[in-house]
Amino acid sequence: MENKQVVIPQFGEPEVLSIRQAAIPSAKAGEVVVKVAFAAVNPIDVKTRAGLGWAAAQNKDNLPWVLGYDISGEVYQCGSDVQQLEVGDKVAGFIGFPLQGGGYSQYVTVAESALSAVPESVTLEAAAALPLAGQTAVQALDKASVQEGQRVLILAGAGGVGHIAVQLAVAAKAEVFTTCSEANLDYLATLGAHAVNYRFSPASERVEEADVLIDLVGGEAALDALKCLKDGAKVVTLPTLSAELICEKAHLLGFDATGMLVDPNPQQLDTMLYMVSIGLLKTEIYHIYPMDQVVEAHKQMETGHTRGKILLDMQC
Repeated sequence: MENKQVVIPQFGEPEVLSIRQAAIPSAKAGEVVVKVAFAAVNPIDVKTRAGLGWAAAQNKDNLPWVLGYDISGEVYQCGSDVQQLEVGDKVAGFIGFPLQGGGYSQYVTVAESALSAVPESVTLEAAAALPLAGQTAVQALDKASVQEGQRVLILAGAGGVGHIAVQLAVAAKAEVFTTCSEANLDYLATLGAHAVNYRFSPASERVEEADVLIDLVGGEAALDALKCLKDGAKVVTLPTLSAELICEKAHLLGFDATGMLVDPNPQQLDTMLYMVSIGLLKTEIYHIYPMDQVVEAHKQMETGHTRGKILLDMQC
């Protein structure tokens, strides 16, 4: 039995990604070994591989390093003191964030407490799409205290975090506006949002008097979106590279603004898996790449035009 893993031997372009063989790990007390079915590719993976951001800075002396924070699969082995899970159980989790990673592996050890059971009616593909993006969406909306009847502007509503944030804000009975390219206008309308084609006109020409801005883009688009807000609005910005700039500008305009780093929360994942199981939330999968096509998966993520999530099939 082998355990193939995708590693970064050195920082750089997608082509640096390579596959290595490792031993199948053993579960310690309170841990299980997960046989990974799918791992999601997230923007932070691409950023870290390129050598940008905190996870890269902290891991520069730990190369080769295994990327990946989102997994779904089944329990392969249980360590002692494992209470809830058994071999064969289907699970998903947001693991090793931000410094450990490890999700781009065929087998990985995870603390039982970090995993959620996947309901029978939820596919492992859908489960792998949820952990990081879903919890980011929930926590951003929580930070902004989104209320029924509020007008919420979400930048990049068709992306991995965006398509979940749109659905959760609609479920909270907010009036949701979002930006997207022309190809995603109809898709976002089906999710219940007013979609604005950012290539046709900036958000500031189409949206006004918004109570909340959830910024998943950063930079110029976010600065423009500040013009859409009413007095006392709340701003939550996610891209770390521009967070300081956006918050500074927002504060000058009198808005309550904050950056955000997602915090793993298995209970939130439990809730979202339940919502998927009863049809209240849908995950959009853009494409599933075999693990040996991880270079192509990263190139697609770098286009910035992915509807929903990109997954790696870790068993083929």
